[in-house]
Amino acid sequence: MKRIALMVIRLILKVPYYFYSIWRCGKKKDITLEEAYATVKKVTKAANRAGRVTIESYGIENIPKENGFIFFPNHQGLFDVLVFLESCPVPFSFVIKKEASNIILLKQVIAALKSISIDREDIRQSMQVIQQMADEVKKGRNFLIFAEGTRSKMGNKLLPFKGGTFKSAVKAKCPVVPCALIDSFKPFDENSIKPVTVKLVYLQPIYYEEYSGMKTSEIADMVKQRIEAAIAEFENK
Repeated sequence: MKRIALMVIRLILKVPYYFYSIWRCGKKKDITLEEAYATVKKVTKAANRAGRVTIESYGIENIPKENGFIFFPNHQGLFDVLVFLESCPVPFSFVIKKEASNIILLKQVIAALKSISIDREDIRQSMQVIQQMADEVKKGRNFLIFAEGTRSKMGNKLLPFKGGTFKSAVKAKCPVVPCALIDSFKPFDENSIKPVTVKLVYLQPIYYEEYSGMKTSEIADMVKQRIEAAIAEFENK
């Protein structure tokens, strides 16, 4: 990937320091999640600047004031989490597919932010992850999970959202925050290092009282529709 190479080349002198800083956050028990998140955010911003990627975020005011909620964005690629790490003002952990959990640096970020890897082929392990996430959200942690299960590979078009991913929100009775990623596939999927802008729209949260009587498949469809509407609105501007 040309852009990743550009990021590394432009930050070559700082890479060892950045790597150590994030690794340390995952190893030292006396480092809080807030401190680790600040470190990862700093490195993310530097990497995005080096890669000539501009992040535009909208709807920051929609993020719940109290911790203990879950972001549900569409999924376009590996760059998606970097968009959130630069723009989101509050710490969060994320759920990532097992296949990507051993990628260098990403592995250290997962440890630093106490994130969770999920094996999509193992139903039992997947359900354990959903329960673990619900338990952590009840304690005040914030999470991000991709309800499509895999990236769409269709640009800004979405795959069906899986109802099972919303079981964590139902169990935790927490706010669901739909998020629309726009052009997040471009930085790493396009074979180019031209400047690119990625947009992230935080939509109004859906509180438990609003979805408590719904099936998880219905919640999934509602969130997907809201994200699609937001993408269409921005694309038509």
